[in-house]
Amino acid sequence: MTEPTPETPTPEQLVDGLLRLLHLDPAGTDSFVGHNRQGGTGRMFGGQVIAQALVAAERTVGEDRPVHSLHAYFLRGGDETRDVALHVLRDLDGGSFANRRVVASQADKPILTLVASFHRREEGACHAAAMPDVPPPEDLPSEADLRAAHVDELPAEKRAMMLRPRPIEQRPAEPRHWMNPAPQEAKSHTWFRTVAPLPDDPRIHRAVLAYASDMSLLGTSTLPHGLSWIIGNVMGVSLDHALWFHDDFRADEWLLYACDSPWAGRARGFNRGQIFTRDGRHVASVAQEGLIRPIVAKAQGTSA
Repeated sequence: MTEPTPETPTPEQLVDGLLRLLHLDPAGTDSFVGHNRQGGTGRMFGGQVIAQALVAAERTVGEDRPVHSLHAYFLRGGDETRDVALHVLRDLDGGSFANRRVVASQADKPILTLVASFHRREEGACHAAAMPDVPPPEDLPSEADLRAAHVDELPAEKRAMMLRPRPIEQRPAEPRHWMNPAPQEAKSHTWFRTVAPLPDDPRIHRAVLAYASDMSLLGTSTLPHGLSWIIGNVMGVSLDHALWFHDDFRADEWLLYACDSPWAGRARGFNRGQIFTRDGRHVASVAQEGLIRPIVAKAQGTSA
């Protein structure tokens, strides 16, 4: 990991910034305000608003019913310079399940809708997928170090964004789409965790996983086609996002995100993800479809 400098925040400061995003202020009955990344100037990261909407929903449900799934639709791009208004609708409080709808808005326009389901813990039949065989995180370079090593190959206008310190450390097992435009198999495996310890609140760990689940997922569907929004030959936008929580975990310990893309077409790519703990437990699953619209470079002609 890159050593902090006087201008670079420490790991603890980066995680404090992430926790600030996940701390919502009350704004009336079942309504909350989520703050934005300090110093933000561009488009909001989709994982941020998913995590904030989940936190808002969980504020209205008892701790005896942890969230087991959420389904979200991105409606408009979020603005990092604005706070997010979150309103929760209590659709169900049953004997075992609770259901909540959340509308996240900026400037009185919805940017995301999310439905979350909560389930009181009970015993039942059990089986799980096996974790893929990949190198351990200690044998892999961090994404931050890879970006620093390839900085001269990145478009100048995207270098600051790519080199920005992040609260989530990632260690990919395969080359990223921005490192090599050559077509690859539509699979990726990435270890991730927060760069500093988190509080011992399971809801925080679930919110952080929801935040991180939007990382590296959509890019899987571009791998067979030599496309990358960093290179600039595709327009990529997340359209929807589904996340299932299967078991307990800590987001400040290494988790493996195994992604694949079984289909792409009609300018959309479908992606799946499985998340495993270091000891091989399958703790979450993800699915997402996104816009992957190729950008055709304009030919440089001469005037007749």
